[in-house]
Amino acid sequence: MTQESQKAPYTTDNVGIPVESDEHSLTVGADGPILLQDHYLIEKMAQFNRERVPERVVHAKGSGAYGFFEVTNDVSQFTRADLFQPGRRTPMLARFSTVAGEQGSPDTWRDPRGFALKFYTGHGNYDMVGNNTPVFFVRDTIKFQDFIRSQKRHPVTGLRSNDMQWDFWTLSPESAHQVAWLMGDRGIPRTYRHMNGYSSHTYMWINGGGERFWVKYHFKTDQGIEFLTQADADELAGSDADLHRRDLFRAIESGNAPSWSLKVQIMPFEDAADYRFNPFDLTKVWPHGDYPLIDVGRMVLDRNPEDYFVHIEQAAFEPSNMVPGIGPSPDKMLLGRLFSYPDTHRYRIGPNYAQLPPNRPHAPVNSYAKDGPMRYEPARTAMPYAPNSYGGPAADFARFGEPASWHTAGELVREAYRPHREDDDFGQAGTLVRQVLDDAARDRLVSNVSGHLAQDVSRPVLERALQYWRSIDKDLGDRIAARTDRG
Repeated sequence: MTQESQKAPYTTDNVGIPVESDEHSLTVGADGPILLQDHYLIEKMAQFNRERVPERVVHAKGSGAYGFFEVTNDVSQFTRADLFQPGRRTPMLARFSTVAGEQGSPDTWRDPRGFALKFYTGHGNYDMVGNNTPVFFVRDTIKFQDFIRSQKRHPVTGLRSNDMQWDFWTLSPESAHQVAWLMGDRGIPRTYRHMNGYSSHTYMWINGGGERFWVKYHFKTDQGIEFLTQADADELAGSDADLHRRDLFRAIESGNAPSWSLKVQIMPFEDAADYRFNPFDLTKVWPHGDYPLIDVGRMVLDRNPEDYFVHIEQAAFEPSNMVPGIGPSPDKMLLGRLFSYPDTHRYRIGPNYAQLPPNRPHAPVNSYAKDGPMRYEPARTAMPYAPNSYGGPAADFARFGEPASWHTAGELVREAYRPHREDDDFGQAGTLVRQVLDDAARDRLVSNVSGHLAQDVSRPVLERALQYWRSIDKDLGDRIAARTDRG
């Protein structure tokens, strides 16, 4: 080993050329002007000005890690998806996040938590973009942008506005079930490790014989559900705004790898048509008595990323990444997200985002896509179009084609889902309050809601909010009204 090879690595510019100094610009004399020919200085300044990519409009603040998913129970009778076959162990990436806050916002704001997963399967990447709650605020994707804007900052003051939130929620009664979750204990998990994750959406599974099933995913935390009270969360927002990010990193670094057990609910394909409420409505859960949980496998996160920006900030999750054996459902929110997620990645990190390290599939890529900014993998096709006479990849319907669709008929319409017998907006929220929560949890729910309503909520919106909660549960609504001293 030479004396030079034993020294610390020398600094280079971005193309590997050794630089002369880390500290001093090139000038004419000690006190003269800086020279434009100091290309390393120019590179440093220009690179610095471009370090940031646009943050996510939603789910901007988050954390994540790599790990694996292993199948522990045979569910191949329901799906032929590669990652769910018996004994399969699939590498993966997870990202957890808050929804409404910006990059620098506290981890302990009351907010749903994103639960996004990327599985690097033998047939390409499979992404599940879910939350720590099994439902959502709206059921139609045309309302999503309006909902998010109501949770963001007021256009005049630049401040978060409880009045905007309650104005939207009370004018959108389908939000009741999710708001009841949000204002309860699970609105502020103690850490990312102590919360469940859900697909929320309904998906289609297709088995090797072409049979179709409807499925919902439940990732149950093996660490147990734990939460923060509002008072504790408020204090931590000031003392440790990065609490959840720090906790996940340190747990994995210390060898305390968190894990989740995956269970699914399976609905026979034919059940959906006349089920007692619309099973594709994102504001509804499927009662476990009707469709019990089935064990599938275990997810373990055991490796921190070597660079946060490269692997977590540039991670791109999209529900349109569905591998053979998995398809979409008529869930209108899911169908809208099939477009919106990859579209936002093209804007935020460029059209070739799939070639970045966290998004790069482990399976071979045989695509006719070409060119565009920052592309570094060639298409490797004889000609950049299909069909052609010179060879190259060809779609194989006999091998991968499947009935990943559902029968539809009728005119194009703009209306709600076809009514089912028990379609209503407040029923399941009321069941959650009366039958799932205990007395102590109901007390905290009353305290959380009344405290939230007490902050800058206008009288008309307050009146609607009180009626909203009385529609969920009369006794609970009366208690909230009494606590606000305005009802």
